Amino acid sequence: MTGTVNRSARQRIAIVGAGIGGLTLAIELRRQGLDPQVYEQAEELTEVGAAVALSANATRFLRDRIGIGAGLAERANAVDGLIFRDGRDGRELGRVLSRQAYLDQCGAPYYGVHRAALQQLLSDALGREGLHLGKRLVSVDDSGPTAVLHFADGDRAEADLVIGADGAKSLLRRHVVGYDDVQFSGCFGWRGIVAPEQLDLLPDPDAMQFWIGPGGHLLHYPIGNGDHNFLLVKRHYGPWPDRAWVAPSEPGAHVAAFEGWHPAVIQMISAAPSGERWGLFHRPPLHSWSKGRVTLLGDAAHALVPHHGQGANQSIEDAIVLADCLVDAIAGNYDLEIARKRFQDLREERTRRVQIASITTADVLHLPDGPLAEARNARLAAPDMWQRHLAWVHEFVADRESAFSPV
Repeated sequence: MTGTVNRSARQRIAIVGAGIGGLTLAIELRRQGLDPQVYEQAEELTEVGAAVALSANATRFLRDRIGIGAGLAERANAVDGLIFRDGRDGRELGRVLSRQAYLDQCGAPYYGVHRAALQQLLSDALGREGLHLGKRLVSVDDSGPTAVLHFADGDRAEADLVIGADGAKSLLRRHVVGYDDVQFSGCFGWRGIVAPEQLDLLPDPDAMQFWIGPGGHLLHYPIGNGDHNFLLVKRHYGPWPDRAWVAPSEPGAHVAAFEGWHPAVIQMISAAPSGERWGLFHRPPLHSWSKGRVTLLGDAAHALVPHHGQGANQSIEDAIVLADCLVDAIAGNYDLEIARKRFQDLREERTRRVQIASITTADVLHLPDGPLAEARNARLAAPDMWQRHLAWVHEFVADRESAFSPV
């Protein structure tokens, strides 16, 4: 953690997007003495999506720097182990780290939490000062002495630095890249939340579990009050057939797609009627995360597919590192360009590796029956599975090198 700066420092920082990454960045910048302004298109901060898994690489910062650790502990569910199962017969293929072992190994808890609860905790920590709701960005003019943000309601705002925390469908990414570079991952899914009384067939209800099989998988985890959040993923060969990322789904289509799977799987997914299916999209790694006075963060910089559960976590890592880089630069009267380059240098390799691992995980989980699937199952059961495949994600401490002194 770096030192604070005088709140009067003449640097106007605009954060576009009040999601997890944008709110985390704003809270941390304010805590360290800056006065960012946050612009959010929604009229109020409400739930977007069902739930989120928060691993130790993010919860350490939410606890130790953002200050919402107690609130998270109260409203979330600490995951008690990660289990892989055969999706059809239910046999356990691999299990790692109980709740306490994870905390001991990683130094922070692994939570499942309603996204609405996390959003509320973050927005309460920020407060209403500097938060501007109902501000849908339509364009940014970066040709003059400052960046000028133009909003759909006719308002405008000026800034010395604009942070694009506006998500996977980011307008500011299109500003940086010049076109829409979204890519379909080859998978789509259904989502749902199921109450505990509808899950009497479920083994290990306090664990995060992957049920895997040819062409698809089910991921679920507890998120508080015993509820379980699930993502049911199916392989799709060919381009995504709909114009929208979220498309209508025939009633019961998600259950029919997994006919013959274990009764606990069928019970869970049948309990959540799903009228929508979600195309799972990502965006390729960028050569530069900045253009002019605009810098990208989180999904706007590196949108992920959810197979490692790292979208929110990488946004939080980004926010902490960017805050440190900006505070150090402003406190030392360094050019913000140095801070932004340092931010990308620290985050580029890490996020690229997580992106690639997230995409390829689906290929591994969806293997057809045969020698490759048997070899995968042997790796899941191996004593070193955690260290070989997961420790690098969860045990990472993003701010170890974020303080800097430019040469």
